[in-house]
Amino acid sequence: MALKIAVLGAGAWGTALAIAFSSKHQVTLWSRDAAQIAALAASRENTRYLPGISLPAALAIERDFKTALHSADIALIATSTAGLRDTATLAHASSPKLPIIWACKGFDRETAKLPHETVGEIMGGRANHGARFGALSGPSFALEVARGLPTALTLACNDFDFAQKTANILNGGNLRVYSNADLVGVELGGALKNVMAIAAGLCDGMGLGMNARAAIITRGLAEMVRLGVAMGGKAETFMGLTGLGDLILTATGSLSRNRSVGVALAERKTLAQILTDLGHVAEGVNSAAIAQKLAQVYGVSLPITEAVCTLLFENADPRQIVKLLLARETKAE
Repeated sequence: MALKIAVLGAGAWGTALAIAFSSKHQVTLWSRDAAQIAALAASRENTRYLPGISLPAALAIERDFKTALHSADIALIATSTAGLRDTATLAHASSPKLPIIWACKGFDRETAKLPHETVGEIMGGRANHGARFGALSGPSFALEVARGLPTALTLACNDFDFAQKTANILNGGNLRVYSNADLVGVELGGALKNVMAIAAGLCDGMGLGMNARAAIITRGLAEMVRLGVAMGGKAETFMGLTGLGDLILTATGSLSRNRSVGVALAERKTLAQILTDLGHVAEGVNSAAIAQKLAQVYGVSLPITEAVCTLLFENADPRQIVKLLLARETKAE
């Protein structure tokens, strides 16, 4: 069965997903940037985010929002988390019964809400005549997906039956899609692993070795589970693709934006300079600040997250932060 999918957002990730799904489904790619859409249509290449990757002939490029959504079976939002609310609002207003899936990972910068809370408010949740929405997440670099390399993702929705059916339809080729009923856990895994990736990048940037990086990843996972379970997620979700899997990739891969932030912190660059140099969104920066606040609300200890926040927002000396972490009292693991 083929779906008609409107991919909303033509950054690296949106373009990569549009390329991957267009081999099996009828896909339309939209961006709010009219100049970008015109360039994509003319060159059939996203030269800014995925240079050298040609767009398949079957992939439609559309600048008009309503036209992109016309007769679509699913709206797949691939903006940054900051753009989710506005895009979901437009999509729901244009097609109220259209299921919405998002591929961004993080918290709303203004409300600190997870994406499903934001979209649920817009769609009215289950009270809105069976509104269906969910997150597509997992260990995935856009460039590798665009190149057709094997990738496994997870689709978690407010309606598990919808998640199962949609995952089965989307699954195919080198893109394997699993289903999951733990929407909270899947989203928290995607958000919190970016914070730990910053810490892992700091470790690498300071040349602390692979032993130290393994310790950061392992203890970082423990922090993710602590906060995740306190917020209603399931511990086993964090052992899967959207937890441990995504954490390993983001904390070790050279294509990781969040890891790059940590490496730059080790070089004593300011946050403003780092973000300017990066040229892309690093969701871990916002997620670190919100996770620290949530830790206080839920009464859980997140020492690595606290250390990352001190580095990001207080311009602390990385060497001093490492010393403080090492000086913490040991506990039973």
